[in-house]
Amino acid sequence: MTAENQILARLSADVLARLRPHLKRVTLALAEIIHRPGEPLSHLYFPIDCLFSITLTMQDGAIAEVGIVGNRGLLGMNTLMGNSENTQTEYMVQGVGSAMKIDAQVMRQEFNRHGELHDLLLRYSQAFLAQVSQTAACNSLHTLEQRLPRWLLEVQERIDSDHLPLTQEFIAMMLGVRRAGVTQTAQKLQERKVIRYRRGDVHILNQGGLEASACECFKSTKAEYDRLLGRK
Repeated sequence: MTAENQILARLSADVLARLRPHLKRVTLALAEIIHRPGEPLSHLYFPIDCLFSITLTMQDGAIAEVGIVGNRGLLGMNTLMGNSENTQTEYMVQGVGSAMKIDAQVMRQEFNRHGELHDLLLRYSQAFLAQVSQTAACNSLHTLEQRLPRWLLEVQERIDSDHLPLTQEFIAMMLGVRRAGVTQTAQKLQERKVIRYRRGDVHILNQGGLEASACECFKSTKAEYDRLLGRK
């Protein structure tokens, strides 16, 4: 199956014809910063096989991930909601790959037609809000032994690959935990032959086993995406 962005794939030929001249495919590097707090957003991104992390940095420098955007979504929705600036969050490339980039003004023009794209992106916004809400509850109520499998499943689904190019340092930062905790939890999953971990690469070996190890949050979020945006 050819990798594609699921939002673009659900648009009609007429809408795509208006957007296509303005879409540019770009390759993004690992840990590349797409947006910093306070900066205006001039472009939106439709991930194809890359992955974006939306992170929040506290006053003491601690960083935690509050959202993930992959090929089922769109990065930069707030530019369509009347505000081109985001004062709190940072957008970082979590998984190297490509995306379709488009000027925010072009997207606003199409969005303001209040037609097909408008309705689809409002449904996507609802699905993304459900993801953020579920993640907040998960981080408060579930153990790292449940949260790490859930997070790996979310990454896997958004890049359509069982190979996840992730370091333990990066995973720990995204989950807001110590690296030692990630190391211990990953080792347990590896001993059960659910994953294989080599430096900088997590390979999911047993999908069912990983889902059984995770909390209900992955399936809840996926069900909401499927309900609002359709199944892949």
